[in-house]
Amino acid sequence: MNDTVESKGQEGRWLVLTHQIPPEPAYFRVRIRRRLAGIGAMPLKNSVYVLPEREDAREDLEWLLREIVQDGGEGSLSVATFIDGVTDQRLRTAFNSERDAAYAELAVEAVRARERLGAPDSDGEPREAADTLSRLERSLEEIRELDFFDAPGREEAEQAVALLELELHATERKEEAMNGERWSLAKARGRTWVTRRGVRVDRTACAWLVRRFIDPEARFKFVEPTGYWPSEGELRFDMFDGEFTHEGERCTFETLLERFGLGEDAGLAAIAEIVHDLDLKETRYGRAEAAGVASILTGIARAHEDDAVRIAGGAPVFDYLYGHFCGASTAPDREAGS
Repeated sequence: MNDTVESKGQEGRWLVLTHQIPPEPAYFRVRIRRRLAGIGAMPLKNSVYVLPEREDAREDLEWLLREIVQDGGEGSLSVATFIDGVTDQRLRTAFNSERDAAYAELAVEAVRARERLGAPDSDGEPREAADTLSRLERSLEEIRELDFFDAPGREEAEQAVALLELELHATERKEEAMNGERWSLAKARGRTWVTRRGVRVDRTACAWLVRRFIDPEARFKFVEPTGYWPSEGELRFDMFDGEFTHEGERCTFETLLERFGLGEDAGLAAIAEIVHDLDLKETRYGRAEAAGVASILTGIARAHEDDAVRIAGGAPVFDYLYGHFCGASTAPDREAGS
């Protein structure tokens, strides 16, 4: 963005290109006109175009002037100031009007794409919306490059594109949940797993499941429950709009089992029944071990406010519980604090 005086060029100084182009061939004049529009030059009068004095603008106009002369035209490039000040303000207003019109057109298209995406009959729209978003982001960057005086319409356009991106991501996550998308272990490896602060039963069990069966090197991050947008390489669990969260009557632990194809493991299925009843406050499965698990995890939570310590303390509980249901010693060796 053009956010500094240096990037905008020297205040009140303009690059002025004057040219004369032969009437034939006609495409020559059209080409030059398009090139001038492409670099954001503003017509001051016939065959006279201006840009604020900036290094990149000077380079663009120098190349264009060379092209004009080489193809049989004439021209000159100079630096000027307008003494009365009226012309300065008129030019600034004209530049901003051009950019505002472009911003407004882009914002309208972003809003329409978001409305189509949220419509009840929007089958197949996510792919189209993704293509539109990519194109609008490129267009927005191109307009910013020519926004020499911070046109007022930029903020609205940026917000419209950002809202389209949010809506698209939300729609994609809903589709994944509805389709029960299967994840391969390879796809989930090397990620940072993000969840809400204050972990209890479901999130503690999920962290154990992730590190024990999905990604032994998983890292965990604990954030506020709302307003968090994941960075590249992060997966959210047990969070609203997270990649893995409650789906229908399933708690997050059950969702992870389903999405990673781990539901056939008898030991994990038994633990899922315990976590389900405790997290959703139900007695559907009525596992005898549920009360004891709840007491131990509550004790850990009361003793430690640090969520990393809570999941580390809960891991052996689920290790031994898994061994109990499998009828074998299955707990892995753990280093302190792992």
